[in-house]
Amino acid sequence: MKALEPLLEWLSIPSVSTDPARREEVRRAALWLEERLKALGFRTELHDTPLHPILYAERLVREGAPTVLVYGHYDVQPPDPLELWESPPFSPAVREGRVYARGASDDKGQLFAHVAALEGLEAEVNVKFLVEGEEEIGSPNLLPFVRAHREKLLADVALISDGAMFAPGVPTLTYGLRGLCYLEVRLQGAKRDLHSGAFGGVAPNPIQALGWILARLKDERTGKILIPGFYERVQPVPEEEKALWPKLSEEALKGELGVEVLPGEEGFSPLERLWARPTLDPNGVFGGYQGEGSKTVIPMEAGLKLSMRLVPDQDPEEVAQLAEAYLKEVCPPGYRLRVQRLHGGRPVLTDPHSPPMRLMAQALEEVWGRPPVYTREGGTIPVVAELKEALSAPIVLLGLGLPDDNLHAPNEKLDLVNLERGIAVIRRFYELLGAGRV
Repeated sequence: MKALEPLLEWLSIPSVSTDPARREEVRRAALWLEERLKALGFRTELHDTPLHPILYAERLVREGAPTVLVYGHYDVQPPDPLELWESPPFSPAVREGRVYARGASDDKGQLFAHVAALEGLEAEVNVKFLVEGEEEIGSPNLLPFVRAHREKLLADVALISDGAMFAPGVPTLTYGLRGLCYLEVRLQGAKRDLHSGAFGGVAPNPIQALGWILARLKDERTGKILIPGFYERVQPVPEEEKALWPKLSEEALKGELGVEVLPGEEGFSPLERLWARPTLDPNGVFGGYQGEGSKTVIPMEAGLKLSMRLVPDQDPEEVAQLAEAYLKEVCPPGYRLRVQRLHGGRPVLTDPHSPPMRLMAQALEEVWGRPPVYTREGGTIPVVAELKEALSAPIVLLGLGLPDDNLHAPNEKLDLVNLERGIAVIRRFYELLGAGRV
């Protein structure tokens, strides 16, 4: 495949946005993409921010031609734990029709499909790119950029590939994303670590207190989140919308996850819990001794990282306030609690029947030989809600990954058939759009 070699080169750049030691590598990934777009005739602008640069590029073929804004991100998640990778995360490997590397699916591989689709394209469509290096840390600088450069970014449709198909061989259009509220919670007990023999029985233990707090966040039987006011803005999904959804095999999902049950909120189907209900999950717990063998210590501090996925019409700031107030309420006496808001994003719903979505559905059916299914997605892309508001234009979410791509985990991969057909679908979409088929 012609597109594979340059993609492997881009994937080899360790653009981990959350790691200060990788800052120059993150910038190098942006410069790599900038040069690639310049070679395709784009005029580019690299905008520095307090963290990582934002790349804007445009190729305007004719005034009045339809304009597409492509969004993506070139930053990636940390590769840890390294020992679980079958091949090094930044030495891309091709095995059995898949490319394995950090960023293969999220999002370098999917974004590169949009770049490769423009090679030799003759359709009369204006194309703009908005590419950031901070999506994996909540897009703190992109949202102000979008607000400040609204006129520059104006387009007839925003096109985004940073998600997954419903299943292998099943072309998919996504019309909804959950939002995110991400907190870090720290508990302090004594002013220093203490010997568990000398002080056990009188010293506060932040790990124990953390366990008590966690137990009061969700109901063990029903799975309901217990933060007062958390569900106040949550609306039920209309039956006509659920009729759009594909069928999900619960047994197949259990097999994929390697579990015997699918826990979650009582009274809702797995798809509802995955796409249209809010969640609360501890993503990390820390405190005390973590090394080999024993160390009899009562730690002075413990903490956890907590993510809450949100649905329309929940607001991340409001949810953060509700969560912080409840955490303080249930914190046992004798501990100092601190809550830090790390990042968030608003949920978004788009029109699954907008003209650009219908056009993309046609392109998908022509390339894959079957019509697409329509899904919401459980993840978050913070800028989508901002783009929807700023552009007042339809959003097309075209996922090219798969649910088993190991996003944010070892052995991330992208199936090459999805890359190849994704390129063909995007090209066909531009041809239909340029021919005035909307």
